[in-house]
Amino acid sequence: MPAEWERHAATWIGWPHNVSDWPGKFPPIPWVCGEIARRLAPGEIVRILVNSAAHQQQASRILKKAARVDFLRFPTNRGWTRDFGPIFVRKGPALTIARFHFNAWAKYADWKKDAKIPELAAKRFKLPLRDAKIVLEGGSIDVNGRGTLLTTEECLLDPKVQTRNPGLSRYEIENVFRDTLGVTNTLWLGKGIAGDDTHGHVDDLCRFVKPGTVVLCREENPKDVNYKPLAENRERLQGMHLEKGTSIEVIDLPMPAPLVFDGVRLPASYANFYIANAAVLVPTFNDPKDRLALGILTELFPERPVVGIHAVDLVWGLGTLHCLTQQEPAAG
Repeated sequence: MPAEWERHAATWIGWPHNVSDWPGKFPPIPWVCGEIARRLAPGEIVRILVNSAAHQQQASRILKKAARVDFLRFPTNRGWTRDFGPIFVRKGPALTIARFHFNAWAKYADWKKDAKIPELAAKRFKLPLRDAKIVLEGGSIDVNGRGTLLTTEECLLDPKVQTRNPGLSRYEIENVFRDTLGVTNTLWLGKGIAGDDTHGHVDDLCRFVKPGTVVLCREENPKDVNYKPLAENRERLQGMHLEKGTSIEVIDLPMPAPLVFDGVRLPASYANFYIANAAVLVPTFNDPKDRLALGILTELFPERPVVGIHAVDLVWGLGTLHCLTQQEPAAG
């Protein structure tokens, strides 16, 4: 599985339509997705999943004349393409799709349309489909493209809460990563951040930015619920190694102040950025830490403009930019 910063052929996005994901705040969400698509389009094709002709028409009105948009009439339950979309793997110069199964984070009842997307993608683009035979979402893993993968025990190994694969061991999961993604080195962090209804997705707390470098969210307030789990993850990383036995460079990424709406703590995190060909898109939260986070990522990606995307409304859906997007690597 290539790293996200490697050259893309396209980015996949599900155009939003499930109002229940943003109760009382849905109207601005398509406009945020339009802004994401416009920022992606200068560097790559944007493949947008739509449910119907009317759904496509709505997207077209918002996008206006954005170049390099490819509409795919693939019905979905939700728009969180990172988690149910095709996970592409290189095999020689060609691409295959690692077909992981999806059950709406072992939490929601409506997922059967989303679960069909990898098969529809393989059929449409005439790509081989390799069945991994386990449930896994794209947001639960992050790779450096050299054989190392990050994930969390909370998401993949919890036997009681949102259990994706009951009875499956750490060793068995690592074997699936090796066989389907070419991963030889799996790094297990502990818990994710507060408010994350996926129960511990790694793309809200720790991300590879180079083959040997990660950014890890750091909470400065010892009274905040995220302080202890993020500190424990930092301790774990200090004792971990990359695929060739070298140490990992860990760079701190701040956490915004707690974001609460209607009494609900939301999973606001700068780690949910997306690395595209022509930009790095970073969620922002009208927070003083926005500028600091953008500055850190600008230093790490000097060859790409780092662009903040207002995500205060978006995160009410319990996800932001990385959750909405899925990269299609360039072949060869």
